[in-house]
Amino acid sequence: MKVLLWLALPLAGGLALLAPAHPRAIPSSLAARVPVVVELFTSEGCSSCPAADAALRELEAAQSVPGVEVIALGEHVDYWNRLGWKDGFSSAAYTERQRQYAQGFGTGSYTPQAVVNGRYEFVGSRTGELAQTVAKAAKSPQASITLAPSGSTVQVRVASVPAGTAATEVLLAITESGLSSQVGRGENSGRLLRHASVVRQLMPLGKVGADGTFTANPELKIGADWKRPNLRAVALVQEVASHHIVGVAAVAL
Repeated sequence: MKVLLWLALPLAGGLALLAPAHPRAIPSSLAARVPVVVELFTSEGCSSCPAADAALRELEAAQSVPGVEVIALGEHVDYWNRLGWKDGFSSAAYTERQRQYAQGFGTGSYTPQAVVNGRYEFVGSRTGELAQTVAKAAKSPQASITLAPSGSTVQVRVASVPAGTAATEVLLAITESGLSSQVGRGENSGRLLRHASVVRQLMPLGKVGADGTFTANPELKIGADWKRPNLRAVALVQEVASHHIVGVAAVAL
Protein backbone atom coordinates (compact mmCIF):
# COMPACT_ATOMS: atom_id res chain seq x y z
CA MET A 1 0.00 0.00 0.00
CA LYS A 2 1.32 3.45 -0.90
CA VAL A 3 0.18 6.51 1.04
CA LEU A 4 0.00 9.82 -0.85
CA LEU A 5 -0.03 13.12 1.02
CA TRP A 6 -0.39 15.68 -1.77
CA LEU A 7 1.34 19.00 -1.28
CA ALA A 8 0.94 21.88 -3.68
CA LEU A 9 3.83 24.27 -3.13
CA PRO A 10 6.08 23.96 -6.22
CA LEU A 11 9.76 24.75 -5.85
CA ALA A 12 12.84 23.83 -7.82
CA GLY A 13 14.22 20.31 -7.54
CA GLY A 14 17.64 19.48 -6.08
CA LEU A 15 20.98 18.82 -7.77
CA ALA A 16 23.54 16.93 -5.73
CA LEU A 17 27.24 17.46 -5.91
CA LEU A 18 29.22 15.22 -3.63
CA ALA A 19 32.60 15.03 -1.90
CA PRO A 20 35.13 12.39 -0.93
CA ALA A 21 35.22 11.43 2.72
CA HIS A 22 38.03 11.71 5.25
CA PRO A 23 40.46 8.77 4.83
CA ARG A 24 39.08 7.14 7.97
CA ALA A 25 35.50 7.51 6.79
CA ILE A 26 35.31 4.54 4.43
CA PRO A 27 37.18 1.33 3.59
CA SER A 28 40.18 1.72 1.31
CA SER A 29 38.28 -0.13 -1.43
CA LEU A 30 35.83 2.78 -1.54
CA ALA A 31 38.30 5.60 -1.06
CA ALA A 32 38.41 6.59 -4.74
CA ARG A 33 34.65 6.35 -5.26
CA VAL A 34 32.20 9.22 -5.61
CA PRO A 35 29.78 9.28 -2.65
CA VAL A 36 26.09 9.47 -3.56
CA VAL A 37 23.32 9.91 -0.99
CA VAL A 38 20.15 7.85 -1.22
CA GLU A 39 17.48 9.04 1.20
CA LEU A 40 14.70 6.50 1.65
CA PHE A 41 11.49 7.83 3.18
CA THR A 42 9.92 4.74 4.64
CA SER A 43 7.82 3.31 7.46
CA GLU A 44 7.47 -0.01 9.24
CA GLY A 45 3.71 0.42 8.90
CA CYS A 46 3.78 0.39 5.09
CA SER A 47 3.54 -2.98 3.34
CA SER A 48 5.32 -1.64 0.24
CA CYS A 49 8.34 -0.43 2.21
CA PRO A 50 10.20 -3.64 3.11
CA ALA A 51 11.09 -4.27 -0.55
CA ALA A 52 12.54 -0.77 -0.87
CA ASP A 53 14.45 -1.16 2.39
CA ALA A 54 15.86 -4.46 1.14
CA ALA A 55 16.90 -2.93 -2.19
CA LEU A 56 18.77 -0.09 -0.52
CA ARG A 57 20.28 -2.34 2.14
CA GLU A 58 21.62 -4.71 -0.51
CA LEU A 59 23.02 -1.86 -2.62
CA GLU A 60 24.62 -0.32 0.47
CA ALA A 61 26.25 -3.63 1.38
CA ALA A 62 27.34 -4.68 -2.11
CA GLN A 63 28.48 -1.22 -3.30
CA SER A 64 27.94 -2.59 -6.79
CA VAL A 65 27.64 0.66 -8.77
CA PRO A 66 31.06 1.16 -10.42
CA GLY A 67 32.96 4.17 -9.11
CA VAL A 68 30.29 5.06 -6.54
CA GLU A 69 29.97 4.79 -2.77
CA VAL A 70 26.29 4.62 -1.86
CA ILE A 71 25.52 6.38 1.42
CA ALA A 72 22.11 5.25 2.69
CA LEU A 73 19.91 7.46 4.84
CA GLY A 74 16.80 5.61 6.01
CA GLU A 75 14.40 8.32 7.19
CA HIS A 76 11.32 6.84 8.84
CA VAL A 77 8.30 9.12 8.58
CA ASP A 78 5.63 9.32 11.27
CA TYR A 79 2.38 9.65 9.31
CA TRP A 80 1.90 5.87 9.23
CA ASN A 81 1.97 5.62 13.02
CA ARG A 82 -1.75 6.23 13.39
CA LEU A 83 -2.60 3.21 11.22
CA GLY A 84 -1.90 0.39 13.66
CA TRP A 85 1.87 0.29 14.26
CA LYS A 86 4.16 2.94 15.70
CA ASP A 87 7.53 2.88 13.99
CA GLY A 88 10.13 3.26 16.72
CA PHE A 89 12.57 4.93 14.32
CA SER A 90 10.08 7.48 13.00
CA SER A 91 10.26 11.22 13.50
CA ALA A 92 8.23 14.24 12.50
CA ALA A 93 11.53 15.80 11.39
CA TYR A 94 11.86 13.25 8.57
CA THR A 95 8.23 13.79 7.57
CA GLU A 96 8.98 17.52 7.31
CA ARG A 97 12.14 16.89 5.29
CA GLN A 98 10.15 14.76 2.87
CA ARG A 99 7.51 17.49 2.64
CA GLN A 100 10.18 19.99 1.63
CA TYR A 101 11.38 17.68 -1.12
CA ALA A 102 7.78 17.12 -2.25
CA GLN A 103 7.31 20.85 -2.75
CA GLY A 104 10.14 20.82 -5.27
CA PHE A 105 9.28 17.58 -7.03
CA GLY A 106 5.56 18.32 -7.14
CA THR A 107 4.84 14.69 -6.34
CA GLY A 108 3.37 14.76 -2.85
CA SER A 109 4.83 12.68 -0.03
CA TYR A 110 4.55 8.91 -0.26
CA THR A 111 6.26 5.75 0.93
CA PRO A 112 8.56 4.22 -0.07
CA GLN A 113 10.15 7.23 -1.74
CA ALA A 114 13.82 7.31 -2.71
CA VAL A 115 15.54 10.67 -3.20
CA VAL A 116 19.01 10.55 -4.76
CA ASN A 117 21.31 13.52 -4.13
CA GLY A 118 18.27 15.70 -3.59
CA ARG A 119 17.62 15.76 -7.33
CA TYR A 120 15.89 12.55 -8.40
CA GLU A 121 12.89 10.84 -6.81
CA PHE A 122 11.08 7.57 -7.53
CA VAL A 123 9.46 4.58 -5.84
CA GLY A 124 12.24 3.12 -3.71
CA SER A 125 11.57 -0.53 -4.54
CA ARG A 126 12.53 -0.05 -8.21
CA THR A 127 15.95 -1.67 -7.96
CA GLY A 128 17.00 -1.08 -11.55
CA GLU A 129 16.08 2.59 -11.41
CA LEU A 130 17.88 2.91 -8.08
CA ALA A 131 21.22 1.74 -9.47
CA GLN A 132 20.86 3.72 -12.69
CA THR A 133 19.96 6.92 -10.87
CA VAL A 134 22.87 6.55 -8.44
CA ALA A 135 25.26 6.18 -11.38
CA LYS A 136 23.79 9.25 -13.07
CA ALA A 137 24.01 11.35 -9.90
CA ALA A 138 27.70 10.51 -9.48
CA LYS A 139 28.57 12.52 -12.61
CA SER A 140 27.92 15.85 -10.87
CA PRO A 141 30.79 18.08 -9.62
CA GLN A 142 31.82 17.70 -6.01
CA ALA A 143 32.39 19.94 -3.02
CA SER A 144 35.33 19.25 -0.72
CA ILE A 145 34.33 18.01 2.74
CA THR A 146 36.23 16.22 5.50
CA LEU A 147 35.04 14.64 8.73
CA ALA A 148 37.29 13.86 11.69
CA PRO A 149 35.75 12.28 14.81
CA SER A 150 37.42 12.82 18.17
CA GLY A 151 35.88 11.45 21.35
CA SER A 152 32.38 12.85 21.71
CA THR A 153 32.76 15.37 18.86
CA VAL A 154 33.34 15.33 15.12
CA GLN A 155 34.99 18.09 13.13
CA VAL A 156 33.11 18.99 9.96
CA ARG A 157 35.06 21.05 7.46
CA VAL A 158 33.96 22.33 4.06
CA ALA A 159 36.94 23.58 2.04
CA SER A 160 35.13 24.60 -1.13
CA VAL A 161 31.89 24.26 -3.08
CA PRO A 162 31.41 24.14 -6.87
CA ALA A 163 31.24 27.41 -8.76
CA GLY A 164 27.75 28.84 -8.99
CA THR A 165 26.49 27.19 -5.81
CA ALA A 166 23.72 29.14 -4.09
CA ALA A 167 23.48 29.72 -0.31
CA THR A 168 24.02 26.43 1.50
CA GLU A 169 23.67 24.94 4.95
CA VAL A 170 25.46 22.01 6.57
CA LEU A 171 23.55 19.13 8.15
CA LEU A 172 24.94 16.26 10.20
CA ALA A 173 23.22 12.89 10.33
CA ILE A 174 24.02 10.01 12.65
CA THR A 175 23.11 6.68 11.08
CA GLU A 176 23.02 3.17 12.49
CA SER A 177 23.22 -0.01 10.44
CA GLY A 178 22.08 -3.53 11.33
CA LEU A 179 18.73 -2.48 12.79
CA SER A 180 15.58 -4.60 12.60
CA SER A 181 12.10 -4.74 14.12
CA GLN A 182 9.58 -7.49 14.79
CA VAL A 183 6.34 -5.82 13.79
CA GLY A 184 3.33 -6.68 15.91
CA ARG A 185 0.49 -4.81 14.24
CA GLY A 186 -0.51 -3.02 11.06
CA GLU A 187 0.17 -3.97 7.43
CA ASN A 188 3.45 -5.74 8.29
CA SER A 189 2.15 -7.58 11.34
CA GLY A 190 4.21 -10.67 12.10
CA ARG A 191 7.13 -9.70 9.88
CA LEU A 192 10.75 -9.19 10.89
CA LEU A 193 11.88 -6.07 9.05
CA ARG A 194 15.58 -5.48 8.43
CA HIS A 195 16.59 -1.93 7.57
CA ALA A 196 19.19 -0.10 5.53
CA SER A 197 21.13 2.40 7.65
CA VAL A 198 18.63 4.34 9.73
CA VAL A 199 19.01 8.04 10.48
CA ARG A 200 19.03 8.27 14.26
CA GLN A 201 19.55 12.00 14.35
CA LEU A 202 19.65 14.85 11.83
CA MET A 203 20.85 18.25 12.96
CA PRO A 204 21.58 21.56 11.19
CA LEU A 205 25.06 22.92 11.87
CA GLY A 206 24.99 26.31 10.16
CA LYS A 207 25.50 28.15 6.87
CA VAL A 208 28.49 27.88 4.57
CA GLY A 209 30.37 31.16 4.27
CA ALA A 210 30.43 33.34 1.19
CA ASP A 211 33.95 32.05 0.52
CA GLY A 212 32.63 28.48 0.32
CA THR A 213 34.15 27.33 3.60
CA PHE A 214 32.72 26.08 6.88
CA THR A 215 34.02 24.50 10.08
CA ALA A 216 32.17 23.13 13.10
CA ASN A 217 32.87 20.70 15.94
CA PRO A 218 29.43 19.50 17.07
CA GLU A 219 29.08 17.29 20.10
CA LEU A 220 27.59 13.90 19.36
CA LYS A 221 24.68 12.80 21.51
CA ILE A 222 24.69 9.03 21.23
CA GLY A 223 21.62 7.18 22.49
CA ALA A 224 22.19 4.55 25.18
CA ASP A 225 20.68 1.84 22.97
CA TRP A 226 22.67 2.73 19.83
CA LYS A 227 25.49 0.33 18.92
CA ARG A 228 28.63 2.41 18.49
CA PRO A 229 30.38 0.04 16.03
CA ASN A 230 27.41 0.44 13.67
CA LEU A 231 27.30 4.24 13.73
CA ARG A 232 28.41 6.70 11.05
CA ALA A 233 28.40 10.47 10.88
CA VAL A 234 27.25 11.83 7.53
CA ALA A 235 27.70 15.51 6.64
CA LEU A 236 25.49 17.06 3.97
CA VAL A 237 25.97 20.43 2.32
CA GLN A 238 22.61 21.44 0.88
CA GLU A 239 21.37 24.50 -0.95
CA VAL A 240 18.77 26.23 1.20
CA ALA A 241 16.36 27.27 -1.53
CA SER A 242 16.65 24.47 -4.09
CA HIS A 243 17.54 21.60 -1.72
CA HIS A 244 20.40 20.66 -4.03
CA ILE A 245 22.89 18.58 -2.06
CA VAL A 246 26.26 19.97 -3.11
CA GLY A 247 28.48 17.83 -0.90
CA VAL A 248 28.51 14.78 1.32
CA ALA A 249 31.05 12.86 3.37
CA ALA A 250 30.76 10.03 5.88
CA VAL A 251 32.94 8.65 8.66
CA ALA A 252 32.59 5.66 10.97
CA LEU A 253 32.17 6.45 14.65
